[in-house]
Amino acid sequence: MEVEHLEVLDFLRRFPPFGELPEEVLEKIASQVEVGYFKAGTQILEFNQEIDALYVVRAGAVEVFRRNGDLYNRLSEGGFFGEFGLLRNQKVRFPVRALEDTLVYFIPEPLFTEVFENHELFADAVEVEDRTRLRQAVSRREDANELMTSRVIRLISREPVTLEKTASVREAAVKMNEEQVSSLLITEPASTEMVGIITDKDLRNRVVAAGLEYDIPVADIMSENVVTIEARQFVFEAMLEMLRHNRHHLPVMRHGKTLGVIALADIIRYESQNSLFVVSSIFRQQTVEELSSLAKDVKASFVRMVNEDANSHMIGSAMAVIGRSFKQRLLELGEAELGPPPVPYCFLALGSMARDEQSIVTDQDNAMILDNRFDPAQHDDYFHRLAQFVSNGLAACGYTYCTGEIMATNKQWRQPLKVWESYFSDWIEKPTPEALLNSSIFFDLDGVWGKEEWADKLNDLILRKTKRNPRFLACMARNALNRTPPLGFFKDFVMEKDGKQNNSINMKRRGTAPVADLIRVHALAVGSRAQNSFDRLQDIIAAQILPKGRGQDLRDALELIASVRIRHQALAIEEGREPNNNVAPEDLSDFERKNLKDAFQILSNAQKFLRFRYPL
Repeated sequence: MEVEHLEVLDFLRRFPPFGELPEEVLEKIASQVEVGYFKAGTQILEFNQEIDALYVVRAGAVEVFRRNGDLYNRLSEGGFFGEFGLLRNQKVRFPVRALEDTLVYFIPEPLFTEVFENHELFADAVEVEDRTRLRQAVSRREDANELMTSRVIRLISREPVTLEKTASVREAAVKMNEEQVSSLLITEPASTEMVGIITDKDLRNRVVAAGLEYDIPVADIMSENVVTIEARQFVFEAMLEMLRHNRHHLPVMRHGKTLGVIALADIIRYESQNSLFVVSSIFRQQTVEELSSLAKDVKASFVRMVNEDANSHMIGSAMAVIGRSFKQRLLELGEAELGPPPVPYCFLALGSMARDEQSIVTDQDNAMILDNRFDPAQHDDYFHRLAQFVSNGLAACGYTYCTGEIMATNKQWRQPLKVWESYFSDWIEKPTPEALLNSSIFFDLDGVWGKEEWADKLNDLILRKTKRNPRFLACMARNALNRTPPLGFFKDFVMEKDGKQNNSINMKRRGTAPVADLIRVHALAVGSRAQNSFDRLQDIIAAQILPKGRGQDLRDALELIASVRIRHQALAIEEGREPNNNVAPEDLSDFERKNLKDAFQILSNAQKFLRFRYPL
């Protein structure tokens, strides 16, 4: 075989579905391949033109379009196109244009047809209609879980039962009994405007147990800060709202109108994991020792969600809520032991917990905002002991200490609101390497206890100052490029070389973290108030700052990388091993290996665009 044919042969061996063909078939293909070159911007295939070969990208990148001009797919080295036309009357169905200078191998139609008819794996790979491997991989996970596809509106079985706020508690009890409901929406007299809610639990705890008269108005016992959910949201989001706010009833809204009320019992019908019950158990524990005994239940909940095909968004959100619940209960126990705080404070969650992207492998990143009346001499001993109590308790529950000391036990991260405001202002106005590192950590923050509105104030400050500071955004963009995806020159995986985890891929450091970093930069640029990376991407896509189709690509890449990471963590738990973020390539399935390369390539392209979008 000639040298150029050997080069083609070596190339084809590296990419599916060619690498799965017998050697003699590959040699036959290599001997008949022809080569073509297309400059960036060149139209390679036009709709309905005749086609007589399968096109394989040797180098460069192409974009494939639908006939209406919508982007259908992007292909780089090893990708192929033209198969649909060859299988259907040899007419091009999807136009193709060179995105970069591109080298293409042509496999003649008679040879393509021969291989297609005689090799089932090859046929399966090329005849799937309307596909990209990565989109198909992500869709498969999303479609598999009912919680992810069921909208809240499906849980509504009747219109809301209402009662005016001037009605008595006795009237409320009678109406709940007559209507066979466990809650009532309270309205203004002669109005449908909802001003509160009461539940059967409120009647027990706030009236009967408190010994109150039954003729008092329901306005005296109703909950005024009503937590609601939109009808278009998913069941799992309703579950998370209940977990986050410790509510058992949620009014369902659409266009400002209340459609009905869903209760915990409605959620349980759809709940196929037990994260609700883990959270419920957390708030029943009376000591740190009892809380630490729940660590095994947290792992079991995580494994169940993974095995039942919940996607990474749902798992990350549920694990973050569980983590917040541990913090909240520890703070309750800490205050019970140390006494009430001398001045108000807000306890913060940072990083993946704040973004609702937590996995089972995580350390504790937290901080405290203190009231501006805070006097270190009088008050700091209390808050230091409270922070120590919470930190030690989290460690006992499986959340390891942060090696970088990003914890409220560190006095630097236990400061009054005015100091935090000066921290953030200085970091944005003077973006030193240390300031950029701190920004990447602290700009994902969420209040979990106390004066949670102070966390909102800091988030408002971040958005206000960063949007007006293109230099800071450019510096953050450069900082987001420090962690690159693990792809080498020939799109093979690049292995870690860090002691115990040699010859593996760190899916957090080289995957989910750099995706979250670059999404954060775009989110700051468009003024997104979202914390979660998927939610931020929605705002970024809506702002139209990315090339068409890139936002969805990035979403799919994040979902795929995060899913592989959590699946391998769940597998480690099931096998009795300690889970971590590293995955060895030999432990990846063929499906994972193929799709991870696509996902990492999308990340690489997104990082290149980030440098272009925010020039220094």
